[in-house]
Amino acid sequence: MTHYPWLASTWQGLQSAMSAQRLPGAILLQSDVELGVDELIEKFSAALLCKTYPDEGCGFCHSCELLKSQNHPDLHFIRPEKEGKAITVEQIRQCNRQAQESSQMGGYRLFVIEPAEAMNESASNALLKTLEEPSGSCLFLLICHDKKRLLPTIISRCQQWSITPPEVSESMQWLQQQGISVNESFLKLAHYSPVTAMHMAKESEFQHYEKLERQFVDFLIQADSDYVSLCQTIQAATLRNLSWLWLLLSDAQKVHFGLQNEETLQGGQALGQLPLSGLQTSMVKLNQLNQQLHQFSGLNEELMIINWLIETREALCL
Repeated sequence: MTHYPWLASTWQGLQSAMSAQRLPGAILLQSDVELGVDELIEKFSAALLCKTYPDEGCGFCHSCELLKSQNHPDLHFIRPEKEGKAITVEQIRQCNRQAQESSQMGGYRLFVIEPAEAMNESASNALLKTLEEPSGSCLFLLICHDKKRLLPTIISRCQQWSITPPEVSESMQWLQQQGISVNESFLKLAHYSPVTAMHMAKESEFQHYEKLERQFVDFLIQADSDYVSLCQTIQAATLRNLSWLWLLLSDAQKVHFGLQNEETLQGGQALGQLPLSGLQTSMVKLNQLNQQLHQFSGLNEELMIINWLIETREALCL
């Protein structure tokens, strides 16, 4: 059983495949948001490589001890050498060479590629050759957060498992069990991941959001013209805060169509009283701003954010 109840069905499915000795040569595990997949990888690795209790992992045998010390010779992690960078073709070629070798512990060899979408085109093609001709007792576990960036040919060679966020009620119950009390609407800020929501609560990020929301609503509703102060708040974590404002504007538009519910952000109720066309224009401009900030470095963030704020007020005729 996992610490995260929403992983239980996936874990049971993997256990069944191990028990029936029907494991494929490659598994694609897709999880769009942080949902505790690391724990699933840990449990799967232990179950696959354990010499005493297959399907679970005893925690005491030599293989399990090697896993605990992160020194198991048959477990390999392939990740970008630097965060945000690509997994290179040389990394995959080395992985392919290791996949052709014999298991040092006389069992499976497990290769975990995470995130799989970080492979560049050359790396993907190199991996594809190995997936097309898998060697015995060798398993590739691809952890993917953006399936659209994977080659279709790689996807077709994998057994696919998809992990989705639990229902809001289940997330709220789990958070309460962890001693975390948050508004239901705040799950939206965490992309409906209870794990992310827990981390955000512990880091006081929801309080940061409330400050941002209050300033942004005052800026538009009360005609507060303090561009600089609002801009400074946004720049404390630019991309995160702009994504929050995008959600806020989205909720405001939903209010126009009577689609508000328990998940609607409080500020969305207030902004929903503003002209719909202006809110839509602001969101379009915000999308453009986000795209520019993601694609280009060295831009004058402060100037671009203030310009978007000015355009928003103009669109709303304030």
